[in-house]
Amino acid sequence: MARYRGPKTKIARKFGEPIFGTDKSFEKKNYPPGFHGMNKRRRKSSEYGVQLKEKQKVKYMYGLLEKQFRNLFEKASASKGVTGEVLLQLLESRLDNVVYRLGIAPTRDGARQLVTHRHITVNGEVVNIPSHILKPGDIVGVREKSKSLIAITDALESNRAGGSGWLEWDRHEMQGKFLNRPEREEIPENIKEQLIVELYSK
Repeated sequence: MARYRGPKTKIARKFGEPIFGTDKSFEKKNYPPGFHGMNKRRRKSSEYGVQLKEKQKVKYMYGLLEKQFRNLFEKASASKGVTGEVLLQLLESRLDNVVYRLGIAPTRDGARQLVTHRHITVNGEVVNIPSHILKPGDIVGVREKSKSLIAITDALESNRAGGSGWLEWDRHEMQGKFLNRPEREEIPENIKEQLIVELYSK
């Protein structure tokens, strides 16, 4: 399966929340998609259905394919700590997500594009792999030639990293430091990670 590139509002409506960020279209139609819309009666989901829906939601949210997501889950399972929390920490430690959290891009999709187009550096070296997992102390910056890109300068005007306890942003140098993996309470997304653990543990 290829990465989803269709209408994002439709997916957000499917899950009943703006999983891709602020969405004016979702606010106008915050009910399930389809001809019958909010009048359609929905059958109660099974336990498996609820778990599967949560996993799909997180995959869409972070832009991962099934194989990538499964590999991260297995890595989290083999690590010390609570599996669900470690999984979220690994997702948050991905380079594309950190670029988004630092405010260099307005969305995770935008951040992924900046990384693949070689606009982002890690510890001074260009890294074009969005799934690259950062380590505490890594410095994520904007490549010198890319600092004047309108997409980047516009995004940085509404920098979101200021209130983050696990990221440090230097506006003058246009680079941020990955201090440590975030604690569960520092991840604002509405995710029930235990449902994902239960799904993969069957």
